[in-house]
Order: sequence, then structure tokens, then C-alpha cells
Amino acid sequence: MTMPEWQEIDTVLLDMDGTLLDLHFDNYFWLEHVPSKYAEHHGLTEEEALAELNKSFVGLRGTLNWYCLDHWSELTGLPIAELKRDVQEKIGFRPHVEDFLDTMKRLGKRTVIVTNAHRDSVNLKMERTGLDKLVDHVISSHDYQEPKESQAFWDHLQREEPFDKDRTLLIDDSQAVLESAEKWGIHWLLTIFHPDSQKAPVTDSRFPGIHHFDEIKF
Repeated sequence: MTMPEWQEIDTVLLDMDGTLLDLHFDNYFWLEHVPSKYAEHHGLTEEEALAELNKSFVGLRGTLNWYCLDHWSELTGLPIAELKRDVQEKIGFRPHVEDFLDTMKRLGKRTVIVTNAHRDSVNLKMERTGLDKLVDHVISSHDYQEPKESQAFWDHLQREEPFDKDRTLLIDDSQAVLESAEKWGIHWLLTIFHPDSQKAPVTDSRFPGIHHFDEIKF
């Protein structure tokens, strides 16, 4: 496995959900809490609700609407941003994240969260964890109206955060996002094998990766 050469890296771009924060919150919210509320709201069984929602998922993955709470509120008739607060106790750090971010600060690396999460979701998670105080900047793809899967996202990002793509590391659990970043030219790429603490690790990645941040050596 090729690990980062820290003397060759100035900027560390970090995904949020599944990288810094446990993806269990998001999986539980979308696969259990929302179908339950949708069933209740529309007089369906939970199985019928999930089947209906799954139809809406088709073709949306990787687009901005896939990540847009306003879109899902309109589609479902539910106050999606408000519903997230119902289960906010499930929001939490992945193992060793805070130690890693502290080390990044000590080494003088610029740390920037780049997330596809809607700003309402970002704000809730920052309120719950204080994560924004541990990094230099937080950027949502909704700020640019382009998802990270799009090449245009990285163009926007570099205009806001002028970084050297050869001296930049991206850590992300999404293979599609890593592929997009690779195509755009970011040199250092690392994936997360265990984004959801309640699910089995993922190992089918062509990118080097870690299960937890304590595997990164300095």
C-alpha cells in the first residue's frame, strides 16, 4: 500500500461522511428513518415506502440532487433537514480522526473539508461535533452547484483554495469521487475501507486505503 509522503504534501482535502464522521448516521437516516417517516406520512408499509423511495434513487446517484436535502424534501413531502435532528445522537467521529487532524495542524498542513453534503446537514454535524474548529476550511459542493464527481467541482475548488495538485492529498470513501479527483490531476489519493462502523469493511478499491486513521504513519 502506498502511503502519503508527508514532506511532499502541503494540502489535505478531506471528505466528511464516511471519512471523518461515521457513515452509520447517514445510512441509518436514509435507509431506516426516512422510509419509516415516509410510510407514516403516506399511509404505506415500510417495505412499500422503501420500494417507492428506491425508484426515486434511480439515476440520481452522483448528481447534486442526490445530495440535496431540498430536493428530497420536495420529493417526499417530508422536512428532511428537521428529521435529521431526530437521530442526531448517531453523528460521531470515526476512530482516531481528532488525533489525525491535530497531527496535521502540528505538521503545518492545510486541511480542507470537501463534502457533497447539503449545508443544512453540514451545519448540524458541525454543531454536533465541532469538526469545523479542527480544520482550516469547510466547503460543500452545493456552494459550487457541482458534485465532487464532476470535474467542474475541482476547478471551482482550486479557484477558492489555490493548491498545487501535485502536493495535495484527498482522503475520501467514494470511489467515484476519487476517480474524478484522479482524472482532474490530484496526485495523492487515499480511500477509507470502513466508512460505516456498523457494516463490514469495503475492500474492492483500486486506490490505497486505510480502515482507521491510526494506520497512517508520519
